[in-house]
Amino acid sequence: MTTHKHPHDLPARLAQALAPWRHAPVWHVGFSGGLDSTVLLHALADLARRETLPPINAIHVHHGLQAAADAWPAHCQQVCDALGVSLQVMAVQVKAEASLEQAARDARYAAFTATLKPDEVLLTAQHQDDQAETLLFRLLRGAGLRGLAAMPVSRALGEGSLLRPLLGISRADLEAYGREHQLAWIEDPSNNDVQFSRNYLRNQVMPALTSRWPQAAANLARTAAHLDEAQQLLNELAEQDLIAARSDSLLPWVAIPSLALAPLVDLSAARQRNALRHWLAPLTRLPDSDHWRGWEDLRDAGQDARPVWRLADGELHRAEGRIWWLSGDFLQPLKAVSAWGNLARPLRLPGNGQLCIEGNIPAGSFEVRYRQGGEILHLPGRGHRDLKRLLNERGIPLFVRGRLPLLYRNGQLLAVANLPELNADAHGDWRLQWQAPTNDQSLS
Repeated sequence: MTTHKHPHDLPARLAQALAPWRHAPVWHVGFSGGLDSTVLLHALADLARRETLPPINAIHVHHGLQAAADAWPAHCQQVCDALGVSLQVMAVQVKAEASLEQAARDARYAAFTATLKPDEVLLTAQHQDDQAETLLFRLLRGAGLRGLAAMPVSRALGEGSLLRPLLGISRADLEAYGREHQLAWIEDPSNNDVQFSRNYLRNQVMPALTSRWPQAAANLARTAAHLDEAQQLLNELAEQDLIAARSDSLLPWVAIPSLALAPLVDLSAARQRNALRHWLAPLTRLPDSDHWRGWEDLRDAGQDARPVWRLADGELHRAEGRIWWLSGDFLQPLKAVSAWGNLARPLRLPGNGQLCIEGNIPAGSFEVRYRQGGEILHLPGRGHRDLKRLLNERGIPLFVRGRLPLLYRNGQLLAVANLPELNADAHGDWRLQWQAPTNDQSLS
């Protein structure tokens, strides 16, 4: 429910919301100069005069999208000087994309992410009405439960955390605080441009809803909280369902995310999707409901097939009874590698990790190549063997085979990286070790 409390309460409510982060090294504040962030910064400065808080640093992101914005950094500096708060102004380039709102947001959060050092926090000023608008916006776009849970109070951001301590406070309460303290803030002219979906909801839709249902914003925000709780339960179910699928890979030196397929296939279709959404969430933007057919095709393809499910930020491959997440270097073409002059020093492989020799360095003239097909390896006691068959026997997935460094001596295939049994040097006391690239990245 909306709780129109006296604006004097705001610093105390902030103190309560921020209690778990009182020992952070720094509290950064996203400071646009508008009403919401001005109230947040003023209330924090007021709190800091009475209590011991981490250092407060305001960050103003200058998007450069409108002429009026050029005067805003100076306004923000005046406010910060009056409050005794340091200000950092960051200029960003906003990509020309279909959604200017989203592109500006992406640029802004990229700047914030780059600023945060370990355990530092970024405070942003989204409030209860913003939460209600977010829920409506996502509902109209057909979002799933994860999207309808709207904005979390806190989440990881880069090396630190993003906090939204005003989510339980209405815009009316912020306006009342601003008037009581005679605060000056920027009115962004673009906020009235209803060609932007958010502005249309804020200026046209929400007033109409509120005139009929005065508690609309508070009730929508409460619904978002209920949906967030439901999503947390689904996350717990996903973690349980993924326990068996997170079995160790037979190739521990291929440090990319993978899951055993069989435990997933045993789940209902809805639980499969829930588990995969949870697993994929840190790795890629998730597909909408129309694109889950790609998962079914990957799951149900024949044993000899090589199915691939292409997603926004990478690909899911199926091989050797597992699904593997490939992105980054693993999806880039390899550059040829040639002579390795000094085997005593590691060899950096462009886009493919690095190679080294462990043990006694063998003698000869060496070069490194990748598979072209038709390679033959002479193994002591086993004779000439086809490399493709040898890799088949060891269950090496196809996407790994093409990247597996091959060591040649005097033009003859001598060894295959990370597979010590595939070494033609009968008298050698050494191993060819490959440190594969990793693509276990995290997205915000």
